Amino acid sequence: MGDRNRSSREDQTTLAKVQVGFACTVAALRLDGLLRRRIMDMGIIPGTTVECIRKGPAGDPTAYSVRGTTIALRKEDAAKINVYPV
Repeated sequence: MGDRNRSSREDQTTLAKVQVGFACTVAALRLDGLLRRRIMDMGIIPGTTVECIRKGPAGDPTAYSVRGTTIALRKEDAAKINVYPV
């Protein structure tokens, strides 16, 4: 079981690095305060599946599908959300 958890950590990346058309599962939020609360209120919590559906013209912001809703996140915020591939 320990190897499985370590493997999951090694496979982790950030939400900002997920390409359009790919899905991932949220592993951890490295955010604090009101921003953390806002992100969690949008449904981005550990264990949730998120799909990258569109990147802005300059790569910022990016649209994600979360629990049937489309949300947009800035690249700097998405970079603080750890995910692993589905």
